Amino acid sequence: MNKVIYIAHYDTPNSTERRSYSPAAAAKIGYIADAIAACGHRVELISASNSLETRPCSGGSREISENVVLTTLPSRGRGGRLHNLVDSALFALRLHRYLMRYVQDGDTVLAYHSLVLMRTVKRLKKRKKIRLLLETEEIYGDVTGNHACVRRELRFFDCADAYIFPTALLDEKINRERKPSVLIHGTYRAEQRREERFDDGKIHCVYAGTLDPRKGGALAAVGAAQFLPETYHIHILGFGSTAQKETLLAEIGKLGGKRVSFEGEKKGEEFVRFLQRCDIGLSTQNPDADFNATSFPSKILTYMANGLGVVSIRIPAVETSAVGSLVTYYDLQTPQSIAYAIMSAAERKRDNRNEINALHERFLGEMSELLHESNAENQCDRAGL
Repeated sequence: MNKVIYIAHYDTPNSTERRSYSPAAAAKIGYIADAIAACGHRVELISASNSLETRPCSGGSREISENVVLTTLPSRGRGGRLHNLVDSALFALRLHRYLMRYVQDGDTVLAYHSLVLMRTVKRLKKRKKIRLLLETEEIYGDVTGNHACVRRELRFFDCADAYIFPTALLDEKINRERKPSVLIHGTYRAEQRREERFDDGKIHCVYAGTLDPRKGGALAAVGAAQFLPETYHIHILGFGSTAQKETLLAEIGKLGGKRVSFEGEKKGEEFVRFLQRCDIGLSTQNPDADFNATSFPSKILTYMANGLGVVSIRIPAVETSAVGSLVTYYDLQTPQSIAYAIMSAAERKRDNRNEINALHERFLGEMSELLHESNAENQCDRAGL
């Protein structure tokens, strides 16, 4: 059985070690790892996440699903600013040494694009004869407005042999040499229904994701509540800094706390069960940000996989996607427009899980073909062809 080494900031929701990672990204990473395993490969998932605890974490290896093994590395834990800097530096060095020792010539390596991993991945590519696949969700310099960062990222992308992208638009921008690539918008794992919807006569909407004001989605969802009838309720499931949470709660407080509620951060089974109690998922990020030109909001697929209708700002990355026709759109980033789209989505009442299952089967075929190309090239390299 061929193996694929997958490098990413990752941990499982039930982990006894609290490590630094994005739950939204982890859901997609876990899905892709399982899909690769379903294609007949063994996945060695190496976590680049260090500890968020004050006590040290020892790390270790464990099988998290069939033919998927997760390895986490030791971390000193968090403390004061100097302690954190030391931990981050030592962890980066430990990860670098581990990869240089563990990865062998001829291996297929899939790396999730991260600014902090770029140097390590480039060194690995230079020193080992590997087939490098880059999973690229967005150009982070576009998110921050840092053009120098964008240039560094574009140079880094060129070292890959193949790519995984969320949109064709990002493929066109990054994959300038037209190397092999596959598209996956999000998690194509339709969830079995295991929770009934809220039974209070109301239409329940949910925004799940970051509270980062640069993305703008959470605050936009809150703002729409004042233009909805009393028969609607909006739930915010989010993660962010203390300051971001305080800003969100202040906005909710202006509405009296009756039409919007902040549910905190939910993971794993608790997250799935809460989504399934709702009717409509909201993807309400700021359309003017540069990253929206190429990135696909993976939350859209998460909503659909749990049987929710979806409301989204009309952007090319969503409208031209494989699920573009299943979304209810609004065109202006105003509370009134969002509210109107929510009411329109409530009238559609469609369950898109069959479409998600079809996308899953298509992705398995495309991923299998991409990995087959990787294995064929590695065999040629070993043979000196």
